[in-house]
Amino acid sequence: MAKITYIEHDGTEHSVEVETGLSVMKGAVLNSIPGILADCGGACACGTCRVFIAEEWRAIVGEPSDMESAMLEIADESTPGRRLSCQIPVTDELDGLVLRMPEKQF
Repeated sequence: MAKITYIEHDGTEHSVEVETGLSVMKGAVLNSIPGILADCGGACACGTCRVFIAEEWRAIVGEPSDMESAMLEIADESTPGRRLSCQIPVTDELDGLVLRMPEKQF
């Protein structure tokens, strides 16, 4: 289990325990976190689970794959640390992860 803090655009924080092996997106959906739509169910096909990883966590979370990067390009957004939460597997190393959500998903 890893404690993950999801921060809505307005600053509202949701800290929840997410089972190792799930995606960060699935953790949000299972815990009814608002702001993660997950329209494609985690197939990296819609971009409705975008998050922004806090700077201190970026090296641990890692870089997006080429497919994920292509999906993120659709948003035409250059915010540092942007990722699709469906593409981030929860590991023990992510215990304490902090991420922010955009004002709206596309």
